Amino acid sequence: MKSLCLVLGDQLTKGLSALDGIDRAHDVIFMAEVEQETRYVPHHKQKIVLILSAMRHFAKTLRQERFQVHYVALDDPANSGSFSGELARAITLHQPDRVIATEPGEWRVADMMRGWTTQLGVPLEVRDDDRFFCSRQRFARWAEDRKSYRMEFFYREMRRETGLLMQGDKPEGGEWNYDKENRKSLPAHHPLPSRLRFEPDEITRDVIALVSRRHADHFGDLEPFGWAVTREDALEALDHFMTVCLVGYGDYQDAMKTGEPFVYHAIISPYLNCGLLTPREVCARAEQSFYAGHAPLNAVEGFIRQILGWREYVRGLYWQHMPAYRGTNALEAHRPLPDFFWTGDTQMNCVAQVINDTRQHAYAHHIQRLMVTGNFALLAGLEPRAVEEWYLAVYIDAFEWVELPNTHGMVLFADGGMLASKPYAASGAYINRMSDYCSGCGYDVKEKSGPSACPFNLLYWHFLIENQPRLATNPRMGMPYRTLAKMSDDRRAQITREATAFLDTGIRLNRPRQMALDL
Repeated sequence: MKSLCLVLGDQLTKGLSALDGIDRAHDVIFMAEVEQETRYVPHHKQKIVLILSAMRHFAKTLRQERFQVHYVALDDPANSGSFSGELARAITLHQPDRVIATEPGEWRVADMMRGWTTQLGVPLEVRDDDRFFCSRQRFARWAEDRKSYRMEFFYREMRRETGLLMQGDKPEGGEWNYDKENRKSLPAHHPLPSRLRFEPDEITRDVIALVSRRHADHFGDLEPFGWAVTREDALEALDHFMTVCLVGYGDYQDAMKTGEPFVYHAIISPYLNCGLLTPREVCARAEQSFYAGHAPLNAVEGFIRQILGWREYVRGLYWQHMPAYRGTNALEAHRPLPDFFWTGDTQMNCVAQVINDTRQHAYAHHIQRLMVTGNFALLAGLEPRAVEEWYLAVYIDAFEWVELPNTHGMVLFADGGMLASKPYAASGAYINRMSDYCSGCGYDVKEKSGPSACPFNLLYWHFLIENQPRLATNPRMGMPYRTLAKMSDDRRAQITREATAFLDTGIRLNRPRQMALDL
């Protein structure tokens, strides 16, 4: 039986289930670069380069190992621009008895696949993606009859099932979670490690030129490009993190610093999400670092929790509730996305720093995403679909299965608490505590009202006032609402008036303190 084995751009793993049992002599591996995938949102230019270059390198490796590979380049004149169109052409050419695929990561691609057997006239066999620790079926069993989900409980089950950082049935060190130790701000002159970057080879330079020609209108700087595009380089990046950066990851994973978008973060999520690395090998390597005495428990546990816990958890939730999940809007947020999310042209220095880092590197770490751009989007009541499309477009590691739950549930609380137990709303004080951004800002983080006040201060209390009917009964929101209850009617009216003025006009003009005082 001759098989056509489909490999998608986020499935660049030799152990992929679609390739299990492949016959080098008869079966054909099918890979295609299609315009449909590069443009369904305006992906960051570096993200497109990463995926296309990694695909081409993966195909080259497969050919070197004597697999038959049918590969369609983006600029092939015959390229139809869609998966379905290119698959139809490949079937006509190779006449397979069946098509084999690994389940896709995104719901829209799975929905497309459902029609292929009828459309193409060839049976389609879709296999589980066993690169994850937790199958979709396993998560569904865990989620059954739960009204709300909490990652911590899921994470503990995954720890028990995998044995990672376990001593028998007890967690290493006696605690499941060391997050309370991982919230330190960076000391003023704390030196940060330099990060490993990779010089583009000929294949990558060709892709950079291709993206420059075809996607010049997309967000982000194209160069300098320094991401790994091969498994060998991805493994080197993993080794660099484990030996140089993991030791500081725990203490400073929430810290932010001007001009330092990476701090101690691993920056391997793009490689995990496209398949150059697997979660099992990454978690095993982190665990080995702890037992070898190279990294402290709070760093290793916090890192493993992000992969074994959070990454698996959001994937399970995504597949459990799509496609209805993305349509919810529990806080009834409808304000359009401000232009400065694309331009970075804002006097809020924290927001400008994060967006400019994102433009340059296609990356910002999780606190920058959650507590700066995400916090602003939440407090300002921005439309969830617009915010989610932005996050999907601008980050190099963004695929909908991981981006959507993080943005919709964690950042925007648009699912009403299915994923997170409370909205992650904060005033400027949090940003000031965890970063040096406020010292270079045109607004004053200590001011609570008036033209010089930090917009996050105004918007935080305005958010609580506006959403009091929806959030006041949330047990984790008790403290801020008790504080709000002590405010006079005049103070609440002032907050509403000034926040509304900023949202209606200042969000566009966004004039800094010195300009406002000149009016």
